[in-house]
Amino acid sequence: MKAVVVTDQNAAAAGITLAERPEPAPAINDVVVQVHASGYVPAEWEWPSTWADRAGHERVQGIIGHEFAGVVTELGYGTTGLSIGQRVLGITDWHRDGTLAEYVAVEARNLAPLPGDVDFTVGASLPISGLTAWQGLFDHGHLRSGQTVLAHGAAGAVGSIVTQLAREFGAYVIGTGRAADRQAVLDFGANEFLNLDADRLEDVGGVDLVFDVIGGDVQARSAGIIRPGGALVSVVGPVETRPTDGRAIDFVVESVPAQLTEIVQRVRDGRLRTHIGDTVSLDDAVAAFTSTDRRRGKIVVRVRP
Repeated sequence: MKAVVVTDQNAAAAGITLAERPEPAPAINDVVVQVHASGYVPAEWEWPSTWADRAGHERVQGIIGHEFAGVVTELGYGTTGLSIGQRVLGITDWHRDGTLAEYVAVEARNLAPLPGDVDFTVGASLPISGLTAWQGLFDHGHLRSGQTVLAHGAAGAVGSIVTQLAREFGAYVIGTGRAADRQAVLDFGANEFLNLDADRLEDVGGVDLVFDVIGGDVQARSAGIIRPGGALVSVVGPVETRPTDGRAIDFVVESVPAQLTEIVQRVRDGRLRTHIGDTVSLDDAVAAFTSTDRRRGKIVVRVRP
């Protein structure tokens, strides 16, 4: 089968290539899924799991991509709850071969049903971005109605979902971005827009929750505007500057199919829009990943036409 693999950790983007790899076989409690569409997170290049398995052994030509939508084609021994021909979406284990391939073997417990009225491309854009937003707001940020949320990168794949979910649950949302992002951020439902190039974070006043997807100086300055008892939630590694009287949390998204089902239902009934920036074929995926000219939003690879 065709697959997008990494070959050299020191070669940066030049180490991503399209190759022929054996089709996977299902282990116990696995299923094999024919991938119709797959998402890609550029930061995967920096993840230790891209280059080594759980035992620390080097992964040779590991297949990247860890979120997808497709159709179950084979069941492993002991697998229950899924059937051949079923449409599914989900996240694969970080240390196993990923989803930028024609087929993937994945633990059945990591999958949620994909309704027939949700396109595979949309489905593939949801697992990592959607679950990151959901878990950051509710599991770690403990968001409550009436609170104020500062959503960094609110025009991006994660930030746009953070903005929509926070508004749905009764928060006042201030979305940040560059000047060109203003209309997109407001269209996703933010009450206010803050231009990180021109406006001062300190002028925002106090907020109850900061959802950070940027890090660095922006994260450090954000810590200073969190109200007592508030939270700074980060998905870009450990928080260096903590709020004076609040919580700081950094986390890695987990596969929780029940939450993914909630997210998909919101897409079906129009409460949530996913932000897809580029859609490319598997043959064109490598060029898309290495291009510097890319729109905001999620890159989705259509593996099957």
